[in-house]
Amino acid sequence: MGDFEEITEDEVSEIRRALQDETLAGAAAKIQSYLSALEQVELNVAITGESGSGKSTFVNAFRGLGDEDEGSAPTGVVETTMEPTAYPHPKHPKVTVWDLPGIGTPTFKADEYLRQVGFEKYDFFIIIACDRFKSCNVQLATHIQRMRKKFYFVRSKIDDNLRAESRKKGFSQDKTLEVIRQDCIRGLEEHDLKAPSVFLISGHDLGKYDFPRLEETLEQELPKHKRHVLLLALPNVTLEINQRKRDALQAGIWKLATLSCVVAAVPIPGLSVVVDVAILVREIQRYYQTFGLDEQSLSSLAERVDKPVEELKAVVKSPLNKEISADVVIKMLTKAAGGGLMLVEYWVSTIPVFGSMAAGGISFATTYHMLRSCLTELADDAHNVLMTALGTEV
Repeated sequence: MGDFEEITEDEVSEIRRALQDETLAGAAAKIQSYLSALEQVELNVAITGESGSGKSTFVNAFRGLGDEDEGSAPTGVVETTMEPTAYPHPKHPKVTVWDLPGIGTPTFKADEYLRQVGFEKYDFFIIIACDRFKSCNVQLATHIQRMRKKFYFVRSKIDDNLRAESRKKGFSQDKTLEVIRQDCIRGLEEHDLKAPSVFLISGHDLGKYDFPRLEETLEQELPKHKRHVLLLALPNVTLEINQRKRDALQAGIWKLATLSCVVAAVPIPGLSVVVDVAILVREIQRYYQTFGLDEQSLSSLAERVDKPVEELKAVVKSPLNKEISADVVIKMLTKAAGGGLMLVEYWVSTIPVFGSMAAGGISFATTYHMLRSCLTELADDAHNVLMTALGTEV
């Protein structure tokens, strides 16, 4: 299959199932309904803990922002959060991270606190401490559990602990992390919490320590539609997150290709295809934003790793990083046309309905090939940016 050997059997099976009892228009109507519903999915993340524990820094880092960036939550040792404050994701407006008031006052009562902050609207709670977890943390977790919500313990400011311990003889980062983790777990167990999980995290360097494990846990425990929203909104702080985003976006390409060939499709001069160029422009722009290749994301990353932003931009090779417009998309379709013809020949043999689609089948295959190529280019750029940021040779 040449360029298409990466197309998995699962993808082919999914397309076959969707089209075997449908016309292209019928399949497109179902896909449009599904994607419209997905666009309306909201994700509300609650961040809570004692004052000065690093809540606000985590709120910012979770949204891919530094503490000084526009739209960031104010930070400081003094409690700056007196009521639940919503911080929408800068690129995914349906994702909101909530900075909740601090806990741990002498009169703290978990049931009253949860009622006051409107517990029912949150999909899950992250409970943060910068030292041992205390009875107020456990009290809160117990009430959240009773209300059938998920909670996760995050031990913050790990970079500060490691810096302090590194001055001692015989310092071992792995041993120090394990000591901190076990100390947190013992503290929670002393308050009768059974088998607690604790994630060690630095809000100033989110990709290190246990954040990848926290991200995987959240993905596993969220409903499928919310899982997808979370993944695309996560900051690109690890190569694993970058790859999972790539896989998730790739799995949806055939749906966009189907829509493009049916919804408001118009002929492209000089090509045997009819497509809705606007749909394709929006989708490629979504890839660009999701992989954090925009100016704001690159600047935030450069500041975090203390490197000139130009050094990160130097490894960005795709022309899509300069412009994503209708003209650019048409050029990409022209470039993809030959590959689309090869692809439709392959699919006619595996998905019989393509044989009766004529131009529709060619349009679908060309669009699929073009989106796949664009996704690969931008994902590779994001991979190279992160490798450069981490100081690894590209």
